[in-house]
Amino acid sequence: MRHRNAHRKLGRTTTHRLAMFRNMAAALIKHEQITTTLPKAKEIRPYVEKLVTLAKHGGLSNRRLAHARLQDDAQLVKLFDELAPRYAERPGGYIRIVKAGIRRSDATPMAIVEFVDRDTTAKGQDSGPVESYDDGE
Repeated sequence: MRHRNAHRKLGRTTTHRLAMFRNMAAALIKHEQITTTLPKAKEIRPYVEKLVTLAKHGGLSNRRLAHARLQDDAQLVKLFDELAPRYAERPGGYIRIVKAGIRRSDATPMAIVEFVDRDTTAKGQDSGPVESYDDGE
């Protein structure tokens, strides 16, 4: 019986699951829209919404709590400086989950997770290191 076991395990160990949530939350804050599986999307929503609520309240202690959960300094700055003022008047519901069909390879239901009033220019911004090919000249 799963009495009082509220969240999905997603087939991962606790540490792997928490690391995945940290990475997904950082990616969502950075790009303001990500595509993932539907169960992961449903699990990441309260994780990110609590971070936005901490940022809205502000203060050093809330910044430290958010840093402990996010562990990404650049996204922490964006969370507190850009997203918190954007959602200052909103009482909750900062994240939207849109079903995006079924993945062709394994028939997994997919979803798009995005902020409600997102900045459309943030999508795909600096997605990682870009390899430069040098022919040695």
